[in-house]
Amino acid sequence: MKHWKKWEIKKIELADKQYPKLLKKIRNSPKQLYFRGRWNKKIFSDCLAVVGARKITRYGESVIENLIPDLVRVGLTIVSGFMYGVDGKAHKVCLQNKGKTIAVLGCGLDILYPVLNDKLYTEILENDGLVMSEYERKVKPELWTFPQRNRIVAGLSKGVLVIEGGEKSGSLITARIGFQQKKPVMAVPGAINSSMSAGTNWLIRNGAIAVTKAEEILEELEIIAPRRITPRGGIKDSAPGRLSKEEEKIVDELEREELDVDELARKLKMKVDEMGALLSLMSLKQLVKEKNGKYRLG
Repeated sequence: MKHWKKWEIKKIELADKQYPKLLKKIRNSPKQLYFRGRWNKKIFSDCLAVVGARKITRYGESVIENLIPDLVRVGLTIVSGFMYGVDGKAHKVCLQNKGKTIAVLGCGLDILYPVLNDKLYTEILENDGLVMSEYERKVKPELWTFPQRNRIVAGLSKGVLVIEGGEKSGSLITARIGFQQKKPVMAVPGAINSSMSAGTNWLIRNGAIAVTKAEEILEELEIIAPRRITPRGGIKDSAPGRLSKEEEKIVDELEREELDVDELARKLKMKVDEMGALLSLMSLKQLVKEKNGKYRLG
């Protein structure tokens, strides 16, 4: 295919006003960035680095499928390293949910590595994403270029999220760089008997923040307001006029656990008949659902 080759390779330098602000703040900022795609400063406003194992498991895939859609719906740009495994899956799920993504390569932009990402390279560009590198044309991927590349992945981002990784995973390098850059480093915990979770579990023991849902990630990045993510993955606009104060309180309680009318009325200090009427209205709005006498978010 190689349709991505029709996009011109351009360059932006450290002194340029369009150079990403967060990347400019790191200790060893690249003096220049080569890129393909339409450069738009807005794509760098809220970036999250998503990294992890190359040998992704079904568990890792399901984590990405669960987290990424909610993150891109609130405007996060997903930054990753374009490798197979977690990187490629994160880029793909982001694009499937109409999000913006930035791929940072460990080689020159005229070299396709890995070759299986031919179609992905084009899809990123066609969906207003960016493919970038600090390396000039014809620079081949080497063992040292990928760790070097990782400082850019972390540097562009407000935080680093690690999804699966072995004890010697390259994603741990990105996590360490995130710590050095004083950014939130988050990791998804995994099974204790899985070698692909050894790295993430180790990170959590050594200072990374354990996260299991998109809302926790957004809280760490301090960009969750004014929208709320419900457990089913829908985003509820909590701006005035959309949810009343009482409805907001009910949503808060049901995010924690399923409750019946009496329990909700007692917790929120309301009359049972008033709570019942309110829940009926919320059911019509598809905000909540009732099953076996218990209410949960719709």
